[in-house]
Amino acid sequence: MENESTFVAPEGVYSVTEEHKPTPLAQHTIAAAPILYSTKISTVSVRFSGNKSTTSPGLSQLLGGNREKEVKKEKGVAREREDGLSVSSSDDPDDGSPDASSTPAPTAPTPFAHSPGGLGKRKTVPRPKHNLRTTSSTFITRLQNADNLSKVLQSKQGEATFLFYNSAKTFVWTEAGTKPKEPLARIYFSAYPTCHDVNLTTVSSERIDVIIGFNTGDILWFDPISSRYGRFNKQGRICNSPCTAIRWVPDSPNLFLVSHDDGTIVVYDKEREDGAFIPHEPGGSPPNVFPLDGTSSTSSQGEWNPLDSIYVTMPPWHPVTAGGPVPPGVKPEKEKTAKNPVSHWRVSRRSIVDFVFAPDAKFLAAISEDGCLRVIDTVAEQLVDCYASYFGAFTSVAWSPDGRYILTGGQDDLVTIFSPWEQRVVARCQGHSSFVCGVAFDDVRCDGRTYRFGSIGEDNKLILWDFSSGALHRPKLHAAHHQRMSMTSSISLALRRRGESTIYLPPTGASGAESPLTRYHPAPSRNEVAIVQPVVVKLIGNDMLTDIVFLSRGLLTASKQGHIKFWVRPLAVQRRHLRTQSAYRRASQTDTSS
Repeated sequence: MENESTFVAPEGVYSVTEEHKPTPLAQHTIAAAPILYSTKISTVSVRFSGNKSTTSPGLSQLLGGNREKEVKKEKGVAREREDGLSVSSSDDPDDGSPDASSTPAPTAPTPFAHSPGGLGKRKTVPRPKHNLRTTSSTFITRLQNADNLSKVLQSKQGEATFLFYNSAKTFVWTEAGTKPKEPLARIYFSAYPTCHDVNLTTVSSERIDVIIGFNTGDILWFDPISSRYGRFNKQGRICNSPCTAIRWVPDSPNLFLVSHDDGTIVVYDKEREDGAFIPHEPGGSPPNVFPLDGTSSTSSQGEWNPLDSIYVTMPPWHPVTAGGPVPPGVKPEKEKTAKNPVSHWRVSRRSIVDFVFAPDAKFLAAISEDGCLRVIDTVAEQLVDCYASYFGAFTSVAWSPDGRYILTGGQDDLVTIFSPWEQRVVARCQGHSSFVCGVAFDDVRCDGRTYRFGSIGEDNKLILWDFSSGALHRPKLHAAHHQRMSMTSSISLALRRRGESTIYLPPTGASGAESPLTRYHPAPSRNEVAIVQPVVVKLIGNDMLTDIVFLSRGLLTASKQGHIKFWVRPLAVQRRHLRTQSAYRRASQTDTSS
């Protein structure tokens, strides 16, 4: 029978086996600093070696939602040095990141592979250069580690799942599955952490690279095992707008993206210092600014349309601008030393709420307060498609583990399933009675035919859904809707399906084009889209839910006050392996084979 700590799903009973709550000191801090930003969760699993005398990176595995991946580390990698990292004499000791001392090996074309120090493998991966325990920074107000933390970590064997979450002005590191009395570490800041992510490429028993974004625009690179950190965008040097989401580029040891409240997404390299950078706004036409239709910005193209392109400011050290004509006021050589940002995208005139990468990292799905879901090609740095919400803004987004579907939650109280390679809304999920706050796929119960995902809302409901495209009831107007969408669909996707490049697309309204290039897709009406009904509806507590993450052993829910619950699965479920590939490559293969 169900109670506050259990709920019944078709596969059995889920039950709460573990809870993480703010400590009295943290509650006092929360009372002093009111909750202004939602609590978010990042999870990672680390395998500790039984033989502590050997050095092995171990096995890293992300166990949850859109963050769930298995990453195998190569054995025999030498332990990284903590010392030997140069500090720029022109910077504050608390500013910037270490300089790279090695060059990357050549790799296959990947997102931002043109960036020096992009996705190439390195013999050594630099660590953050500042010590949290001895810092004099006023940005970090207090560090509270568990007793004998180093001994606790050294004694660990086998696999451990770590949780990271923010609450008010604190950031917490704890372990799942051990019912710890106290977190492993708790950091207090003078600003609000708003988002964070763990790098699965570099994670090992000796290092965990965590990035944290703040409401001031500041970014902290943090290794909890060594208690070392580095800072980027200090005091809003590159962008002073609050960070709304932050993600490591999959399979990259050093690149990450940050979205901001001003509608921009900025690409950073953790091995670079911050450079002097001022992004250009749409309307001007400097030589190093490009709207992402593959051509330079000119006044003849008219005003920038955020529904049809994204607007990129390329810094002087960007590979496209490096070696070209030197703009006025830019030093020819010194200023072209690679610094941050790697690139700067203006995506919307409204806030970017969140973004996620496709499984292969070649595409990115971003949602914004203007009510649009944008699919961006990260290799060509171009907008591919722009989908409108049924009503209001989108609030959450997830990409399926096989790349076929994008899931969104919104202010229309709906969970919407998009098929990016079919360029249409596949289904809408009705069950929430208020704004949807979070969505996530359950990778364990996704097999390419049936997809399990969960959602949480301001109505305090946790809802589980099962979706199968073959079992959907097709609305009568579906055929007419699909024909209309096909006629107005983006030329870029048509080119992709023929296997052609989209990097050199003609600009909007260019001569020779039969009609203006449009990437915008309006929302279909309710009677044009299939409806999915909930599998489980569970009301949880009185505190508003803010995040949901699926693990191999269960799922995590977070509330606004920083209350984390772990719901264990009813049975041990064997992971269903999916073929992870680009949704657009799948479309291309389907069309070329037909």
